[in-house]
Amino acid sequence: MLTLRLNPELEQTINNTAKKLGLTKSELIRQSINDYISRLEQPNAWEAGEDLFGKYSSGLGNLSEHRKYLIKNKLKDKIKRQ
Repeated sequence: MLTLRLNPELEQTINNTAKKLGLTKSELIRQSINDYISRLEQPNAWEAGEDLFGKYSSGLGNLSEHRKYLIKNKLKDKIKRQ
């Protein structure tokens, strides 16, 4: 058993939402808490792709910082080869 205090606006929102969904207030709150906890347990974007990030690394740690310079040099090299 759990008791908590809600501000009147939140309590009214819960009442209205429960009525719209055809649920009791307790069931609405139980479902909401379960959904919230489930989302917390899901991996975030970094965790989901962690094994892929950096897998094919160039060895250069400054690619995003110097992207314009690097692209410019790549284009110059390509033009020289033609």
